[in-house]
Amino acid sequence: MLPATILAKKRDGHELTDAEIRFLVDGFCHDKVADYQMAALAMAICINGMLPGEISALTGAMVRSGDKLPRCSDRPRVDKHSTGGLGDKVSLILAPLLATCDVDVPMISGRGLGLTGGTLDKLESIEGFKTQLTIDESTKLLRKLGVFIIGANAKIAPADQRLYSLRDVTGTVESVALITASILSKKLAARLDALVMDVKVGSGGFMKTLDQARELAQSLIRVGAQSDLPITAILSDMDQPLGAAIGNAIEVNEAVDVLQGIGPPEVRELTLQLAANLLSASHEGMSRDDAITKVTNNLDSGIAMERFEQMVVAQGGRPNFPRPIGSELMIECSADGWIEKVDCELLGRAVVELGGGRRRKEDRIDPSVGLQVHCRVGQRVKRGTPIISLHCDKRLHDEYRGPLQNAVIVSDQSVKGVPLIIDQLR
Repeated sequence: MLPATILAKKRDGHELTDAEIRFLVDGFCHDKVADYQMAALAMAICINGMLPGEISALTGAMVRSGDKLPRCSDRPRVDKHSTGGLGDKVSLILAPLLATCDVDVPMISGRGLGLTGGTLDKLESIEGFKTQLTIDESTKLLRKLGVFIIGANAKIAPADQRLYSLRDVTGTVESVALITASILSKKLAARLDALVMDVKVGSGGFMKTLDQARELAQSLIRVGAQSDLPITAILSDMDQPLGAAIGNAIEVNEAVDVLQGIGPPEVRELTLQLAANLLSASHEGMSRDDAITKVTNNLDSGIAMERFEQMVVAQGGRPNFPRPIGSELMIECSADGWIEKVDCELLGRAVVELGGGRRRKEDRIDPSVGLQVHCRVGQRVKRGTPIISLHCDKRLHDEYRGPLQNAVIVSDQSVKGVPLIIDQLR
């Protein structure tokens, strides 16, 4: 079996067998299939797509490329994955909240690249917080607290790490087949009993249209079912930031606010809905209404906040909140009317340019940089109403005042609000 022959087959639009896919993935991990050959495969997949059976075979081969997390308790094991969006700090709230509900949450998260922030970068704005743990260390933490949030381990689905670096430079990140295999290879290696997907839809997320979001969600659900992993998906709005805060330390502060009962209602609502999906899926006989009641009570009682602080300490961090953020510039609305649009791309680009995000993987992040958006689509505003707070080096305030004011479009006609949850798929 020759790599070139298999690549030519996929390039011509033919279906690959399980054995051919395993051969390529195994060879790639053992340096018998060159990077340029795997990059060619990724491009052929991006152009021609993959059938469901091919995606399952690719996912399985990527799982088998590394180790699986050991089971350390009889509690159900669950996780959530988001396709990424502006201001998405749900994982920081959801993971400790679920851990108070008799489930284990082994959350393996990523870093920010481009306009969307990464959970690991947010957590590392907490002094001392360690996002890299060995499998033994993370297992002990899961046994003790029922939760951890860490970065990918080189021993967990290493084929995914290697392939992703090629996808990033070959323009094949958008492939639904490759996204599905990437996400599920890590989740299956974590030996989950249930997974919920938060698929963002809109200008501030990766899936710009509802059709794209549905295609990805259905692919994940289908491949999950073939791998005995039940998956539900929530399609949520990303035509405006989730909550008010965009940045790293500032998003940690907002997550802590939600854990303390005072954060933005849309962040709280999405967190509760995602948590209820997982709890009802992992506890036989528990209705979704009962799950909503359970997670709401645990959030409002303060025990989720306690578990978050325990997790921070256990991962080397110091739970001193709020975290420090940059000097504030308040930007006001220039006219009366209704909020018609919030330009997510402009806001995300500003945070990246100011050092709060990455253009390249090696870029360093300034965790004190951030924005707060004080309005939402459909809201009535008046001239002089605060719409955005910029937090950064004071010397940069004047440079960004005008562009950020233009990020919020005001109409003189009434505008309807946008629903947070667009659809749910099972």
